[in-house]
Amino acid sequence: MLLDQAVRRRQRRKREASRNGRAVVLRRRSQDGEEGYPGALDVQVTYSIANHELRIEYDAVTHAPTHVNLTHHAYFNLRGSGDVLEHCLAVNASTYLPVDERLIPTGEFAPVANTPFDFQEPVAIGSRLHTPHEQLKRGGGYDHNFNLNRADTTLTLAARVFEPSSGRTLELRTSEPGLQFYSGQVVNYRGFCLEPQHYPDSPNRPGFPATLVRPGERYHSESVYAFGTVRHATT
Repeated sequence: MLLDQAVRRRQRRKREASRNGRAVVLRRRSQDGEEGYPGALDVQVTYSIANHELRIEYDAVTHAPTHVNLTHHAYFNLRGSGDVLEHCLAVNASTYLPVDERLIPTGEFAPVANTPFDFQEPVAIGSRLHTPHEQLKRGGGYDHNFNLNRADTTLTLAARVFEPSSGRTLELRTSEPGLQFYSGQVVNYRGFCLEPQHYPDSPNRPGFPATLVRPGERYHSESVYAFGTVRHATT
């Protein structure tokens, strides 16, 4: 795998963090033709912890042009038990992607204003779940991509979460253009997911951010989940 100097520096930092017990590096080769994708894809993902932050970094190179859009599906519950419906969520996005009956984006960029999808200011996850909105009916709750407000691919604020009974907080920064918010309906709302990624169905939507990676190019994605507390928690 050919790596530039920036990647080598990151690898050196990851090895040092791993020796100190603060990181784990996972690697995998997806063979040419696996799941129908062309090219042998070499993928590396690094999970590291420091200063109350979980950092997730993806790197990949390919031997043939192929689409790459990596993320994760971790569930969060800042209270530690029960449901997440009282968690207050803010998302840095003024538009989202409506979906069809198969939960595939229609291609429309819909404003969140005056809809249950407006999280521009903190809102309890469960406060509008039962609003008679077609998109909520299709997803059985929230399972939609939010188009993040950003100017470049540097780490940018994507979302903030506050759990009022414990005072615990979560802030997500990412290099990705989109955030898939899943409210956890399949697990009875006992956890929620914040999945930074390129937009779903991007290979079929020329107007979406591109996911095609060619030989000689390097895919890199980075997200940071920062955890904290505030003092004005309720009991």
